[in-house]
Amino acid sequence: MINILNGIEGTSSALAAQRLRMEVIAQNIANANTTRDLDGRPYQRQIVVFESVLKQKQASLDPASALNRQVEAARIMKDNRPFRMVPMPGHPDADARGMVAMPNVAIHEEMADLIVSSRAYEANLSVVRNARNMALQTLSIGKRS
Repeated sequence: MINILNGIEGTSSALAAQRLRMEVIAQNIANANTTRDLDGRPYQRQIVVFESVLKQKQASLDPASALNRQVEAARIMKDNRPFRMVPMPGHPDADARGMVAMPNVAIHEEMADLIVSSRAYEANLSVVRNARNMALQTLSIGKRS
């Protein structure tokens, strides 16, 4: 049997990966001013690392579906850039010089990443819509004959 929605698994994995990336970016933005995280240090920006995976389909005799390329969020890692030091003498987390270590989150960078991730999500969603429409058209051709 021919799979008329071949490739949707790869697209759906990309959708899930981009959704996770947008969640992590939202968390970074929400904590852009958090000077004391659970570990007592300033919040540290997080980054999603993607990985392309070739998965072998088992028990399949169809050569067209033998390999399926997917994108996965391999891990979420912390950005090791240094914290921003901001002068705030009256702040409870200020050091002896009145400097406060602020998170290494740059809102403009997060917003740019959010736009890129959103566009990638939209592009993958468009692939799903087009595959669905083509499958429906294929089914309607079968009804006419």
